[in-house]
Amino acid sequence: MAYALQQLINGITLGMIYGLIAVGYTMVYGIIGMINFAHGDVFMVGAYVGIIVLTAFSGMGLTAVPLGLLVALILAAGLCAIYGYTIERVAYRPLRGSFRLAPLISAIGMSILLENFVQTSQGAKERAIPSLIPGGITLMNENGFVVQLAWMQIAIVITTLVVLGIFTYLVTKTPLGRAMRAVEQDAKMAALLGIDTNRTISMTFVIGAALAAVAGIMFLLYYGVIDFYIGFDAGIKAFTAAVLGGIGSLPGAVLGGLLIGLIEAFWSGYATVAYKDVAVYSILAIVLMFMPTGLLGRNDVEKV
Repeated sequence: MAYALQQLINGITLGMIYGLIAVGYTMVYGIIGMINFAHGDVFMVGAYVGIIVLTAFSGMGLTAVPLGLLVALILAAGLCAIYGYTIERVAYRPLRGSFRLAPLISAIGMSILLENFVQTSQGAKERAIPSLIPGGITLMNENGFVVQLAWMQIAIVITTLVVLGIFTYLVTKTPLGRAMRAVEQDAKMAALLGIDTNRTISMTFVIGAALAAVAGIMFLLYYGVIDFYIGFDAGIKAFTAAVLGGIGSLPGAVLGGLLIGLIEAFWSGYATVAYKDVAVYSILAIVLMFMPTGLLGRNDVEKV
């Protein structure tokens, strides 16, 4: 019982990180019907910005952890937002009217570019930081096995929920959100009604990239170790989460992230870590066989 509870806590924490990244995938797909395969590398850039800022704070002798984290979050979100805008402007907008594989290939090229840029500028070795938020709450002690809810895990869950809450309000209650939903339903009609579709699509990329940056900071704080390749692995998992939950559905992206986090945690705890990815993708295949649009996805309505 105690071990299962600990794995549940670990799975929810990891799932929240996957869910944040998956929201970026599902936003872009929902509004232009394309997958941004450079999104995972934007997440990786956010993690590297965080470690650079926190290392600089430490080097200057500044010990205010909340201030350092706040600066890291702001800078990472700002820089990744610029990357998101650039990816849309360079890799997607010129190819938006082309055949569907063209922007996909272009996005993969941007992914390789970001990956190699970080590898060249920061080195290929892993970079690490010490735990900045140590300690936690002891929930139970069963036969010497202590169930620990770390402060870092609580911070990740709260941060993720707050960010997703702000974003949900943005999409559902603001003029930009209404423009996003209009472009998602019919971009040509939205343009005829006076909506700047290019600006709306660019802002979707910007917001998705900022969410990926927040996820990158959370990943860095949780694991403490990153390298230039984490964007590919986490990006594929987050894309899988978006598909599992229903690509195009924001609640589905979060649900898919939580499910994948829980599958990984419990499979690693009760089976073998080496095959946790096999378990994730097998369950994805099974779900899609019976629910082709994912758990919360909806069938596309063809416009005639």
